[in-house]
Amino acid sequence: MTSGAFVPQPPPTQIGDRTFDWGVRTYVMGIVNVAPDSFSGDGIIDPGRAGELALRHVETGADLVDIGAESTRPDHEPIDAAEEWRRLEHSLMAVRRMVDVPVTVDTSKAEVAERALHAGADALNDVRGLRGDPNLADVLAASGKPAILMHNQRGRDFGGDVIGDIEAGLTISLELALRAGAAEDRLIVDPGFGFGWGPVQNLEMLRRLGELRSLGRPLLIGTSRKSTIGHVLDRTANERQWGTAATLALAVAQGVDIVRVHDVDEMRQVVQMADAVVRGWHPAEQQ
Repeated sequence: MTSGAFVPQPPPTQIGDRTFDWGVRTYVMGIVNVAPDSFSGDGIIDPGRAGELALRHVETGADLVDIGAESTRPDHEPIDAAEEWRRLEHSLMAVRRMVDVPVTVDTSKAEVAERALHAGADALNDVRGLRGDPNLADVLAASGKPAILMHNQRGRDFGGDVIGDIEAGLTISLELALRAGAAEDRLIVDPGFGFGWGPVQNLEMLRRLGELRSLGRPLLIGTSRKSTIGHVLDRTANERQWGTAATLALAVAQGVDIVRVHDVDEMRQVVQMADAVVRGWHPAEQQ
């Protein structure tokens, strides 16, 4: 973390029926993709299998489950709201039935978000930070539920400083949410690792992640199996667990609050060990 003024931890956030106490430990979010063209090849079509994967995530240590029905890889084929909801609806309900942890819905469309939040999703996870659909901020505010707002650099000019661009983008997203009436203490930010950045910029982002604490909001990072790891290690998406583990340990050292991962069992161990070093651990404590 860079030197500078002390930034206190954000107050706890209620997501679903659980309270997330920031700064105590790093929370793990398990990914459930129901998009057939997911970049990592883990897309699930059958709702029953989506529910089973969510349950497996929880049994191996996930604190939250994130479900999405549209690929967000750079070359993905866009789909309309009707198709996204068709893919998502039954899988979301299956996941909701199978797990008792908070479930977030990964969408940037107001129509899909409104349906999903009404159908049982506990929070919104928007990779466009409320800047993709002009109606999404109002849907979020009306729901009263939390949101993860990501900075997406795709299609945007680079201002010359990775963290500066991310801070500016996330500030816009936070302002959109607040102007619509969303509660500030329910907003989480994501710097957007892999979304419009090259490997050099992604690694700088990770190296300077702690600077984003100046925004005063909890931080989520999603490095799992991303192409930057592949560029460094020359490994396919399904061979990037060790590289992912390294990025997560470094993210914990920078004060990240949530990690979004495919491999929950392995990555839970990584963050738990990193937390023991960074946040302190004693044998008598129950983790």
